Amino acid sequence: MRGGASFSHQSLEAQTALLPYALAAFAISLPVYVWAGSFAPNTAWMTASFALFAIACGATYAAVSWLKTEAAADLGRRARVHILTGLIWAGCVAQIAAFAHQAGPMREPLLMMATAAAVVCIFFTAPWLPSLLVVGAAAAAGPLIALFAHPESEGAATLAWGAVALAFALALILNRILRRQFALASEREVLIADRAGKVEEASRLAQSKSDLVATLSHEIRNGLTGVAHVLASAAGRNGRAAPSREQLSAALDAVNDLIAVLNTTLDSETAEAGRLAVDIRPIDAAALVRDLVLLNRPHAAAKGLELTLHVPAELSEGRGAALGDATRVRQILANLIGNAIKFTVRGRVEARLEITEAGRLAVEVADTGPGLSPEELSRAFEAFHRVERTSAGVPGAGLGLSLSRQLARLMHGELKASSAPGVGSCFRLELPFDATASGDTPEFEDAAALPAQDRRKLRILVAEDDGLNAAMLRAVLEQLGHQIVHAADGRRATDLARVCEFDLAMIDGRMPGLDGPQATAEIRRFEGAAGRLPIIAVIGGDAEEAQECLEAGADAVLRKPVTVTAVARAVADATARSGQEAGRRVA
Repeated sequence: MRGGASFSHQSLEAQTALLPYALAAFAISLPVYVWAGSFAPNTAWMTASFALFAIACGATYAAVSWLKTEAAADLGRRARVHILTGLIWAGCVAQIAAFAHQAGPMREPLLMMATAAAVVCIFFTAPWLPSLLVVGAAAAAGPLIALFAHPESEGAATLAWGAVALAFALALILNRILRRQFALASEREVLIADRAGKVEEASRLAQSKSDLVATLSHEIRNGLTGVAHVLASAAGRNGRAAPSREQLSAALDAVNDLIAVLNTTLDSETAEAGRLAVDIRPIDAAALVRDLVLLNRPHAAAKGLELTLHVPAELSEGRGAALGDATRVRQILANLIGNAIKFTVRGRVEARLEITEAGRLAVEVADTGPGLSPEELSRAFEAFHRVERTSAGVPGAGLGLSLSRQLARLMHGELKASSAPGVGSCFRLELPFDATASGDTPEFEDAAALPAQDRRKLRILVAEDDGLNAAMLRAVLEQLGHQIVHAADGRRATDLARVCEFDLAMIDGRMPGLDGPQATAEIRRFEGAAGRLPIIAVIGGDAEEAQECLEAGADAVLRKPVTVTAVARAVADATARSGQEAGRRVA
């Protein structure tokens, strides 16, 4: 059963609660037992009978004491103790029946008394069904066998049999009622546990949201304030001169930091909710790390740091591939290398690759930074927690390491770390490795480095109702060398697509009036080349929205916020897919 105590556990608990009363009942019946023992055939038998009664009382008292210890948590041992104790009392009843069989005129009264003792045993074993069936049957067997052994005791035997049967029936009814109560108690425990879990989860989420709001408010406020000052200067407000190149660069850095904080925060929240998926494929980890080192080397040089890379010969020659999501592996390593450069004041940062003895690929990023104590290192992996000693004046949400560890585990890898104050830190990412696979090379990060066919100038229709998003998309597309025609809504976009010739359309998924899927479906109904226009759906990231756009006829999906690389890749994919479909139609 889910949660709560099991039926057996609760039944044994109930029977344990009855043991002291059982002991008291047998103690009260001691004078009757002594009187019955006086009918034993000889003194030795009478002495043995009294000794057995004393043993039964002692065993019951020992059982009551033992059941209060931690050892009684073992249900198997506990069950054996209950049955053994009950069988000892069943033996006492059997002995009374044995010497009552030779008690002459007192035979039937003594056997009926033994039957009454058996009924008492049946009552006190009622909570736990196995004990009831074993001990109750053993206790009733002696008196009934002795009574039915003599034909002249037929009336008493029938009466005793009826009493035992009635006792068993009532005991089974009581057992059934108790089982229902136990089921209700178990459900109640489950509900209480669920409620406690929900309360704890709600408290954790509330704390997480509080930390999220506090972190984002601090980072966004500081970053946007600086950007606002630069833009105000650029707009010529307050009589200030135009911003310098250094001010614009600082504003751009602040914006990039804000985007990184927001992306990390969103990924962390998605991973926390269990909705973050990875696409595990063979990847060329050496090329990926080499690309990141080249990308970060100017930043390291600006701080006077040496950034080096060590790759074993077998990995340099392309033997084998790591197994993971290239985008997520890049995200983890970019965070590790970026942190190493960010927190290291002087010295060097080194990235190393190796194949472990367990056959996994390990990527280490070591630095000569301030280092962390074991407590600080543990805290660094907690979401929204930053080490104040080393993080003062450094932007960030305190989510990078936490998210990186989650991503590594999603890819069946692990992110480990070692550090020492005043010496430096070393972060180690381990991923599964296939020595026979061939890894994919990382995607281009610089639009200028894209292949020539990906930079072919196109005439693109952009349907976007948000002015800022439209301006941003225009800037990216013009940076790639394309010519842009903007439509402010879906209806205007379909009208332009009908009468003008375009190489590609980029349509926002959510627009007033005619939204993205509707506009896409209408364009697909056009005859001729207009109906075959390659279309990219630009969406906010919702999976249902993406599916809706693809079902309407979009060739590719681009999620906001857009980057130069993502736009270039989407344009290439959409035009290539449209060309393949046109070729199939011609064939």
